[in-house]
Amino acid sequence: MASRPVHSLPISKFDLNETGLGSGRMADNAVMSPDSNLAAESESAASLLQASRLSVVKIGSSLLVGRDGQLRRAWMERLAERLNALPGAVVLVSSGAIAMGRAAIGLDRRPRSLAEAQAAAAVGQIHLAGAWAEAWALQQRSAAQVLLTLGDLEQRPRYLNARATLEMLIERRVVPVVNENDTVATEEIRFGDNDRLAARVAQLMGARLLVLLSDVDGLYTADPSTDPNARRIAMVEAMTPEIEALAGTTGSAGLGTGGMRSKLAAARIATDAGAQVVLSSGLGEDPIGGLLDDGAATVFRAAVKPLAARKRWLRGLQDPRGELQLDAGALAAVKGGASLLAVGVREVSGNFQRGDLVRLLGPDGVCGQGLCAYQSDEARGIVGLSSDRIAEVLAEAGRGPMVHRDDLVLF
Repeated sequence: MASRPVHSLPISKFDLNETGLGSGRMADNAVMSPDSNLAAESESAASLLQASRLSVVKIGSSLLVGRDGQLRRAWMERLAERLNALPGAVVLVSSGAIAMGRAAIGLDRRPRSLAEAQAAAAVGQIHLAGAWAEAWALQQRSAAQVLLTLGDLEQRPRYLNARATLEMLIERRVVPVVNENDTVATEEIRFGDNDRLAARVAQLMGARLLVLLSDVDGLYTADPSTDPNARRIAMVEAMTPEIEALAGTTGSAGLGTGGMRSKLAAARIATDAGAQVVLSSGLGEDPIGGLLDDGAATVFRAAVKPLAARKRWLRGLQDPRGELQLDAGALAAVKGGASLLAVGVREVSGNFQRGDLVRLLGPDGVCGQGLCAYQSDEARGIVGLSSDRIAEVLAEAGRGPMVHRDDLVLF
């Protein structure tokens, strides 16, 4: 039987008394959401870094390893120095294990199989953790390696354990260095890239700032390498379809597993959880210093009304075990705040247990996801039935809605 997901998530202590707001003037090329009721002032990357009590900083493998294949140790040391000087705590999400481990297992190319990638990661994790430990030791700080899989953030005991561990490390002034546990993760249970992992860590910890250091200095209106009229967007007020469509127009940010599409997906997860997101280049020798000097970046504003802790966790889940096909009436009902009843479900697919995550499909495609109150065989048996007939099929009193309104989130 599948492990039960999280059903109740208290807010992290870093969520308390934390606004994450700075000051500054709205950039001329800011993208405004038409229904935004926020003040005209926007947050600069510099003010966000200075104001946040807890920041998550994601670093891609292309930033850690130079073109010569060697680790950029001076870059790491400078980054640690800058982050150590910030008033708030920091969690690093660092790629690079596979890149660092390839030579040790005799690979002069990217791994071509899961086994090669996992073997390279097993070797590289040791070197990566050691390098970060040395960089932070220069600041009289210890670093801790924290390896996560998707299941660690999808199941209640592991989710709470992961958060408690990270909180304890931060309280002890130890810098957590998080990476996906590539040695055991399979394609089906992966975050997909460290951009999404970083967003989920920010969500887990209630962080108010996520910094994505990339090989581009922000989101552009077109591919800047081919279009001389491309403009960097300084402020994104809301993750609209128009903004998400720009993922295909920015040509860089593709040396690792995460391109611009994954960065926008991460920005959506983080902003929905109440975190501001800064996307900027990490290619220079002092990227944090550049941001503190108001260097180029795109800031994604946090949602005006962040999802409740439970809802934002539901939105970020990535491992649905099945699908429920809704009719138009049921979709309209859940959009209005109702629970999903069996009478409004037309089809059930997949094999799942009670409490597992399922994807919700409307007439036009994916519309949300939630925790199903019935296992898949039961759900198939009551498809289309009114609530008063469920007991006839299950030979027991029904458990109410197929998906309770508190257990679903719409996209």
